[in-house]
Amino acid sequence: MGKVAAQIKVMPESPEVDLDALQERLEAALPEGAQIQGFKRDDVAFGLVALLPTVIVPDEAGGTEAVEEAFAEVEDVESVEVGDVGRL
Repeated sequence: MGKVAAQIKVMPESPEVDLDALQERLEAALPEGAQIQGFKRDDVAFGLVALLPTVIVPDEAGGTEAVEEAFAEVEDVESVEVGDVGRL
């Protein structure tokens, strides 16, 4: 099986959230078999900045679902949305 790269948009609950600490919590929450291949940041509005990790997951049933669910459970995460997805 191949692997899939997905950019996931993670919105923090507020502009006061420490993005470096949030990034560490996201890395720690990754399910087995998934890995993060870098983070970008996107200025949304009014000081709110979204984290955009690029996640590599095995190409199997469910795809990024386990990662989305794990990220949604992380403290200070308001929402999780999958953006671009492609095969490696």
